[in-house]
Formats: sequence, structure tokens, C-alpha cells
Amino acid sequence: MPETTPRTIAVVGTGIAGTTAAITLREEGFDGRVLLVGDEPHAPYRRPPLSKDFLKRAVPAERIRLKAPAVWQELDVELRTGTAVTGIGDGALELADGSRQPYDRLLLATGGRARTLPYAAGHDHVHTLRRLGDVPALRADLESGGPLLVIGAGLVGLEVAASARSMGVDVTVVEAAPEPLRRVLPAHLRRAVLELHRAHGTRVHTGVAIKHLVRRGGTLVATAHDGRSWQAHTVLVAVGILPQTALAARAGLEVDDGILVDAYGATSRPHVFAAGDVARCPDPLLGRRVRNEQWNHAQQHAAAVARNMLGAATPFTAVPWSWTDQYGVLLQIAGHPADADALTVQGDVDGFDFAALATANGRPVGAVASGRPLDFRALRTVLDRRLADGGHPGPPAEESGGRGRAHDRRPHRTATT
Repeated sequence: MPETTPRTIAVVGTGIAGTTAAITLREEGFDGRVLLVGDEPHAPYRRPPLSKDFLKRAVPAERIRLKAPAVWQELDVELRTGTAVTGIGDGALELADGSRQPYDRLLLATGGRARTLPYAAGHDHVHTLRRLGDVPALRADLESGGPLLVIGAGLVGLEVAASARSMGVDVTVVEAAPEPLRRVLPAHLRRAVLELHRAHGTRVHTGVAIKHLVRRGGTLVATAHDGRSWQAHTVLVAVGILPQTALAARAGLEVDDGILVDAYGATSRPHVFAAGDVARCPDPLLGRRVRNEQWNHAQQHAAAVARNMLGAATPFTAVPWSWTDQYGVLLQIAGHPADADALTVQGDVDGFDFAALATANGRPVGAVASGRPLDFRALRTVLDRRLADGGHPGPPAEESGGRGRAHDRRPHRTATT
């Protein structure tokens, strides 16, 4: 951990992790130089609306800014957008313009980039969605009327599918796995989300491995290995992200599906830290290093690491949590419910009015809720308590408060996932 108080702290990455770290440094009283640098040309913004309200024009660009431009000046944070970092020297960042920026402590919050597929390269009207700059072209294609083919039934793919349906676009989703959201939800809940999409007119085909994508006139044709094919005007490739570790790797940091960090956010190189989507850190629920791609986790992790850069020496143990909004249905997710072997449910899963505790070998590893924010909060407390005392708590009690209306008295149901 830091032995002396740094005078210059550099943060690479202007996403939620990098900006949270810069703000936290000031909130903790750090009065030295804070340099916040990122290669995106835009001022820091909120990423979650890109696949939802911002894509649908339900909110303007001003509403997704993280801070008003004047705030960075008020915080005395030296914000440099549109600036690529090409190397990490001995106590200095090397920038694409040839300049060097010295630092005493460095935080890498470089996030991830959208995965691409070889067969999709070079085609017009084929998109990925990760950055603000990806939105205008995708939106224009959707507003032209579609149809849309989404390759990948993860959170981004399904959120865009739901947004496109609300815009009146004909949507088909193809997924290589047997069910959608296999990395996110237990099987019982995955099937409910699948039926939600089908009920809104989205065609979802699972167990589909696309072999190639070709253009025939004004139409894109995707063909699977089993011979099935789908036609579309627009294609979205939504098959996850790759952590942006190239800068760290060139600097000799330990990298393995992310930048490897300890519980304090420290990398294998002295005075260099990492946080957010790019960091693979110890997870106290699972007992191994994992890389979380969640907005709230990135905020919490970056704030904790920023404090550790100033000498706090506090291990990060927060349970990750996130949410997704599809067709007006809000799902809240905590921990790692997809790693569960059993699910204890209270309420109506198919009606998206439920709270569920996910366990593995009898121990809580995650929670999911819809329409029951107070129950979700109680379930997060269950997960926090497991970390605190290593116990085996059960599902939330009836007195947890439920949804702010008459509480559901139906019995708990346990399903094996």
C-alpha cells in the first residue's frame, strides 16, 4: 500500500469507474493534482441508458452526462477527453501526442470494448453497442424501420431488442446458448425472461450458432451452422465485452481476462491500481477472482480503490448488484445468482412480482427480485451477512416489508436450477 502521500494521481479511463475514483479523491481531501484521461471524445456519461432510454430518444444527451462541465473545474480535476494513453513509463503516462504526464499513483479504469465477430466485419448496418458514439448509427437504422437481428441474448442484446420493439421494429434474437442470460440468471428466471420477450412479439431462437453473414441486395442474411437463416436490414452483435488490458500488458502487469488486482485494487506493479470492468478482483462470495461488468460494482470498487490509493488499506468486500429494464419490467440482481444450484422464490416469477434467493451448496450466492424493491434490499442484506459471519441465512422474512403494499403471503417455492 502507499507509503507516502502522493502529489499527482493519474486515472486512465473516463467511464464510471475512472470518474468515480477522481471524485472520491477530492471527497477524501486529496489536494494534489488529479489527471483524468480517456480516449472517448465525449465528456463522461452514463452508459446504462445507451441501450434503453437514450437509444429511444426518451432522454436527451444532457440527461446522461455524469456531471455538468463546470463541475470538473470546481473539483479541480484535469479532464482530458479524446486522449489516448499509449504507454506506462517509469512514473509517467505516455500519450498519443508524444507528451508524458508524470504520476505518483496510477489507476487503470480502461473498461472493456465490445466483442466483434469475424463474419460481421465490413458490412454496412452491422453494429455493436458499448459507447455513446455507437448510438447514432444504430438509432438511425432502427428508426428506418428494421427489421433487426440481434446476435446474442445477453443483457445488452435483450435490452436493445426491447427498445426496438417499443419503436415498432420487427426483432429477431439468436443466441448460441440453450437459453438467454446464462451468465446472469438461474434457469427458472432465464425462461421467464425468454417468455417475456416472446409475449412482446420478439422472436427468440436459442442454440443457434451463426456461420456467416452476407449481403444480398439491401438485405443482410445470417445463416446458422444447421442451415437456418434470417434476413434483416440491421444487425446488432451483442456478444459481450473484452477487457481493455493491452496498455496494462505492455507495461508488464499481470493480466488474465482482466487486470489482476488484490482486495485493495493493487496490481502487480507498485503504485499502479485498477478498478471497474477491467479489474479481475477477489470475490468474497465465490472465493475466487472474478471480473464484474456492472455499473454499480464499478462505482463502488473505484471509490474503494481510490481511498486505498490514499492509504486507507481497506479490502473491498461489497456484493455486486445491478438491474435491467426490459418492456418496463425491472429486474434487480445481486451477487452471482447464475452460479446457484437452487432458488428459493417468493411470489410470481412469470408475473415478474417476486423475490428470490439463489444458493450454491446451501450457501447464498445471489438474489433476484422484480417489483419488490424492499425485499431486494433485504436479500442484499442476507448476502452481506453471509460475508460478515459465514452463516447460512434463509430467505427474507415476511416482515421485510415487500413492495410497499399488502405483502404477498404465498409460500416460498424452491426450484433446482
